[in-house]
Amino acid sequence: ELTQEHRRLAEIIEMIHTASLIHDDVLDESDTRRGKETVHQLYGTRVAVLAGDFMFAQSSWYMANLENTQVIKLISQVIKDFASGEIKQASSLFDCDVNLEEYLTKSYYKTASLIAASTKGAAIFSGVHSDIIEQMNQYGYNLGLSFQIVDDILDFTQTPLQLGKPSGSDLAKGNLTAPVIFALEGEPELRGIIKSEFCESGSLEKAVGIVVKCGGIERAKELAREKADRAFENLRCLPISSFRLVLEQMVSYNLERIE
Repeated sequence: ELTQEHRRLAEIIEMIHTASLIHDDVLDESDTRRGKETVHQLYGTRVAVLAGDFMFAQSSWYMANLENTQVIKLISQVIKDFASGEIKQASSLFDCDVNLEEYLTKSYYKTASLIAASTKGAAIFSGVHSDIIEQMNQYGYNLGLSFQIVDDILDFTQTPLQLGKPSGSDLAKGNLTAPVIFALEGEPELRGIIKSEFCESGSLEKAVGIVVKCGGIERAKELAREKADRAFENLRCLPISSFRLVLEQMVSYNLERIE
């Protein structure tokens, strides 16, 4: 049964998610989000930062009213993880030596942490055994990583109209994601282009072409599927039901975005 605590947790998670997107757009200087103007583009950076801060503060107040110390600690950690993820990303821009493990750690902080906290928090409110709570935490973790990897693939494979933002925008800003990390393993020319920070005309388009042509996209797809398979495995702790089916469909839907 869905309780008031489950509903309130969902509201808190969505508020934190929205606040993080508002701040992300400010940090990334993004003019559009899903094809529409960003908050700071419409109202200015000051208003956007304050709006994000307000939503974080409001979510914290609602969290306190849940009166569950375990869940409060869990969600508070997510807000801390967001900041850690941004710091990690900012400190590794245009760094061609960043490895896959570092990329996955950053992806956990920026994306998977929130999803894992939501699934684990819901399990806590359901009063299930600790083993199932941990499996649901791992489900959110693996789904979150798979989702972020798929998002990073789409940055190379979709059109600006489909993305709602320019293609290759992460790479342009020096944020090296899974497709680029895989491509760098066998393409020394790509390293030189990235290190130059795309100072020459057409160099960004050339770099995107190398990533696509050398198999970086396919290897990233394999990684996304691997994380998705782990998420399916985590759900085996649940009885077969319409609820488990929906959780499985979420994993499948994410992968369909790159089929």
